[in-house]
Amino acid sequence: MQIGEVAARTELSLRTIRHYEETGLVIPSARSQGGFRLYTEADVARLMVIRRMKPLGFTLDEMRALLEATDRLDSGEELGPQARGELLDRLRGYEQAARRRVEDLRVQLSRAEDFAATLAERLAASAGH
Repeated sequence: MQIGEVAARTELSLRTIRHYEETGLVIPSARSQGGFRLYTEADVARLMVIRRMKPLGFTLDEMRALLEATDRLDSGEELGPQARGELLDRLRGYEQAARRRVEDLRVQLSRAEDFAATLAERLAASAGH
């Protein structure tokens, strides 16, 4: 599929998708005869991983390292027990970091909701006077 369809499906801008290509995170699988980027379902899946990592504050390098680990695990390449264990440990580290960051976001959201409720109460009380 072309970049426009990918942008619509992933809710990422064309500029963002091109940036991820420039940084080597998601390289289009092919180019059309006219030179247009062509993406596969696997490319879209990679973009979705990145999109989900971004709000959690993961850096581009961290995203790249996670994608490299999952690529190796999914490649069908014969991995020794040590290499496989190291890759799984890396994934566990990302999973734990994601859980911590989600919890931090829950705390921030709760505080933001409390603040909004306080303002609403203040407005309601002021409207009564």
